[in-house]
Formats: sequence, C-alpha cells, structure tokens
Amino acid sequence: MKDLEFKLNSTDIHPNSEIKGTISVSYPGRYDGVVINTQILDSNEHIIYKSYNDKKISQNVSRLFINKDVMPEHKAEFTALIDFVPNQDHEVKFRVSIIEQHKEIESQIIFAKYSI
Repeated sequence: MKDLEFKLNSTDIHPNSEIKGTISVSYPGRYDGVVINTQILDSNEHIIYKSYNDKKISQNVSRLFINKDVMPEHKAEFTALIDFVPNQDHEVKFRVSIIEQHKEIESQIIFAKYSI
C-alpha cells in the first residue's frame, strides 16, 4: 500500500452537487496532517470545502488542512462543492499532500470534470 490513498465519490461534478472525498495515510513517519489543494483550470473560481470528518467548516475555505490529531485511524473524509454555473466544461485538479514540518512528503492528484 502507498503512503497516501485518495479517492473521490465521482469525477463528474456538476454545480451545487456535493463532492465527497476520502483520504487514508499509512506513512510510517511522523507527519502533521494532510492538505487538499484544488484548482479549477481555465477559471478564477474556487471550490468551497464544507466539512471534514463530520465537522462543519464555518467559513468558506478554498484550501483545506486536516491535522492528523483529528484523523482517527489516519483517515479523513471531506465534503465540498462548486457553486458557479460554468459556460464551458472545466477540468478540476485535486491534489492531496502529506505534510511534515512544512514540507510535502508525498502527494496524489486526481482530475475531475466540472460541467452543467
């Protein structure tokens, strides 16, 4: 098994549909947490993270850090959405990284399609 496993419930995303992702870390060393960066290509719009591990996020954040202290069994689940109506299809790049002392240890990228 790799040190980082990342999955999305679907790589076909539509406006205001819930995006769910799961992250599992099996990195044997000490680490601080994981960070999720998302970029909607050919757009100035952002994804909005709504919760992680059933904890609601009160402010809109476009980059999400999840501390390992709130990751039972080194797992995390998150929900997010994209709320703008696209006038063309966009590719969405999700990049999850393991962070240790401000350094990236390992990362995984998933591409999804955002369309009406």
